[in-house]
Amino acid sequence: MSQMPQLSACPSCEWPLESGDRFCGACGYDLSAVPVRPDDNPTIAMNGSTAPPAGAPGTGWPVAAAPDGTAAPAATHRPADLHGRDSGGHELPPGTPPPPLSPPPAPSTHPAPSGPHATPVAPASPAPGHHTPPGFAYQAPGAAGVPDDAHPQPAPTAPPTPPVPTGSPVSPASGVRFDRPSEPEEYPLQAPDPRVTPDLPTPREGTKVCVACRAGRVDHDGYCENCGHAQPRERDHMEQDAGPVAAVSDRGLRHHRNEDAFAVGCTALPDGRPAVLAIVCDGVSSATRPDAASMAASRAASESLLTALPRGTHPQQAMHEAIVAAANAVNALAGEPATAREHAPHQNAPACTIVGSVVTPELLIVGWVGDSRAYWVPADRGTPPARLTEDDSWAAQMVAAGLMNEAEAYADERAHAITGWLGADAYELEPHTASFKPDRPGVVVVCTDGLWNYAEAAEDMADVVPLDAAARPLHSAQVLVGHALDGGGHDNVTVAVLPFPAPPMGAGSA
Repeated sequence: MSQMPQLSACPSCEWPLESGDRFCGACGYDLSAVPVRPDDNPTIAMNGSTAPPAGAPGTGWPVAAAPDGTAAPAATHRPADLHGRDSGGHELPPGTPPPPLSPPPAPSTHPAPSGPHATPVAPASPAPGHHTPPGFAYQAPGAAGVPDDAHPQPAPTAPPTPPVPTGSPVSPASGVRFDRPSEPEEYPLQAPDPRVTPDLPTPREGTKVCVACRAGRVDHDGYCENCGHAQPRERDHMEQDAGPVAAVSDRGLRHHRNEDAFAVGCTALPDGRPAVLAIVCDGVSSATRPDAASMAASRAASESLLTALPRGTHPQQAMHEAIVAAANAVNALAGEPATAREHAPHQNAPACTIVGSVVTPELLIVGWVGDSRAYWVPADRGTPPARLTEDDSWAAQMVAAGLMNEAEAYADERAHAITGWLGADAYELEPHTASFKPDRPGVVVVCTDGLWNYAEAAEDMADVVPLDAAARPLHSAQVLVGHALDGGGHDNVTVAVLPFPAPPMGAGSA
C-alpha cells in the first residue's frame, strides 16, 4: 500500500482535509494521486525563478513521458467523488453516471524556435486568481500551441537585464535583493547625546548644571532641560572639607536613599584659640521622614555650637545645649495637621540619633543620643585607641546589667534596637556628654553604625584609619566610607574626622 501524503488542504480547491481522507469532500480530488513531497528544498535558478524539486506538488508537477516523447500529465482531474458530487462540490441526481475523465491536452505541433537568433521564452506563470487543475501545466495565451482569441501572438521575449552597478545589493545572477530598507541607527525621539555639547547660552552663576552634558540647566524635578538626564540626588553622596575637619556621607549599597546627615565647621573661642566641631545624625528608618529628621538635627546642633562657643560657653555645656536644640528641631517636624494623622495613623514621628564632637587645643568633647559613636585614634599607633561613647541600645543595656557579655549581646537580633533617640515620641531626652584631655595627638572619628558595623572594636577602627589622618582628614573619611562599602554597604555610611589638638585657623587637609 502506497503511503498517503499528509495534507491539511486539498491541492485543487484548498478545502480543509482531515486525517485519513482519500478524496476531497468538496471537489472530489483523488488524494492518492498526490505524490509524496521530498525533503529537499527549492533552489534558485540562474534566471531568478524558483525551480521546485522533482515530485513536488503544485504548478509544474512531474509528468510522465508520452510515447512520442512529449510530457503527459501524471494524473487527471476526477470530476466526481464517491459521495455523488461534481468538481464544484454540488450533489448529482441519483443514478447519474459520472462524466468521463478529461483527456489530456494534445501535444503542441509548433516546434520551438531554434537557431543562433532564437530568443528564449521566459517560463509563463498564471495570472492572479487563475486556477490550474492539478496535473496540468499552465500556458499563457500567445504561447506556442495556445490560441489567443484565434489570433496567435508571438511569444514575449524577456527584457534585457540592466547592468548592476558595483556595490549594489542586487545579485546580478538572480535579480534578488538581499538588502533591507534603510533604517535610522537611532530613534528620532531619542534624547540628545550628552557627550555632544550643544550651542547653549552659558547658565547664570549659581545655576545647577547637568552632570551629563555640562550645559543644560536642571529643572525643579531634577532633570536636565537639554538632554533629559536625571540628576543624582544630592544626598546620595556628600563630602565637605572644612579645613582641619572633613566629613563624607554615602547612601550605601542597599538603601534607596541616604537618611544620614552631617555638619562640620570651625570657629574661635573668645581668647582666639580655634575650635573645630562635627555633628553626625542617623535617621531612624522605622519613623516618618527620617532623612528630614537627621538633616534638621545636624543643622540645629551645628548652628547652636557656632553661636555658643564664640560667646565663651564651656564646650561641654555648649554640646549639651546643641543636642537640646537638635531635639527641638526634630520635634517640630511632628507638628502635622490633624488630617495627616487621620490618613496615616500608624506612622511614627520623625526621629534620629546624634553624635558630635568639639576639639580645642586642650579639650576633646563628645555628646550623643542613640547608637552613633565617636572613637579616639592616637597618631602613635603603639598607643591603644578607645571608644568614647556608649550606645543607647538593647545590647548595651544587657551588657551594663551583666546579663550578657558584649559578644553575646551584639550577636542577638535585638542588638541594634535603640533605647534613646531624638523625636517627639522619645521617652525622655537624656543628652550624654563627656570631656577628655588627651596627652598626645590623634584624631576623633565620629560615625554612624553604617561604618562601625564593619569596625566595631576600637582596635579594628584604628586599623582602618590611615596613618596621615590628622593631616588629610577628607582622604581619611573617604577611606573609611570605602571600607564600609567594600564590606557590603548594608546601611547609610557617614563619618567625620577631626584632628586633635585643633590646628591653627586656616589649616586645611593636604
